[in-house]
Amino acid sequence: MSKNKTGNTKRDITFFIIAIPIINAFNYYLTYRKISFGIHTLVTYLIDTALGYAAWWLIRVIIVYLDRKLPYFPNPIKRIIIQLVLTTVAALSIIIIATESINAALKDTPVPVSFYRVDIFIFMIWSIVINGIYVGLHYYEQYAASENLRRQEKQVRQEGFIVKKGKQHFNVGFDEIAGIYIEGDYAMLVTIDGKKHVLDESLDAVEKQLPRELFFRLSRKYIMNRNMITGFEKAEHSKLNILLAGSPHFPQSIPMSRLKAPAFKAWFQA
Repeated sequence: MSKNKTGNTKRDITFFIIAIPIINAFNYYLTYRKISFGIHTLVTYLIDTALGYAAWWLIRVIIVYLDRKLPYFPNPIKRIIIQLVLTTVAALSIIIIATESINAALKDTPVPVSFYRVDIFIFMIWSIVINGIYVGLHYYEQYAASENLRRQEKQVRQEGFIVKKGKQHFNVGFDEIAGIYIEGDYAMLVTIDGKKHVLDESLDAVEKQLPRELFFRLSRKYIMNRNMITGFEKAEHSKLNILLAGSPHFPQSIPMSRLKAPAFKAWFQA
């Protein structure tokens, strides 16, 4: 939506500045069987459009406020219902008050009954539509942010880790990594073909950079590639023994705590 809402864009402002006059014209088409074009119609249309802008801006202010005080997560249904009620009541209130005030200032007759029977109902529908647009924008931007993060992660995964060998620096792709473990004060990267490389980062920092679908932190000491894990067996006290493919750099099995066991099973069987 707006910068206040998502920190990204204000596309909604441009959209509604263009859309509200069109919506107002469509309201005229729905409300009046026959429209006579003249100065009175033009003035009325401009006043109604101004009211439309005022009602929309009030809706927007309420939504931006709710974004800070009552975000969609973890209860989106509650958020949407509260947003819909507050914005609709606020928008209809400002339209009714402004219409009554303008009519009292310019005319001797009361506001036509049709205003409350027809016009208000149409305004209510448009309030729901506007809310739907904002809810849609919210989830679209959530999706766009997720896709952007996925692309960034994919790029990182394609790059792998930069390692040193003597004076040379070269890349080791994630698909080339058998596992990473702690040896003394260092994190050691082991490739599928058995080569070892010292990393300049802690195992915690390395873990955050690894694609989760390919690697799992089995213990405080070991992170292993899925391709190196052949299975697991139950141990006492709900613990697991993680079985590994043969490698001179890793044990045949690594014990896993019962706290990690459920997450590992879900990951391994996915």
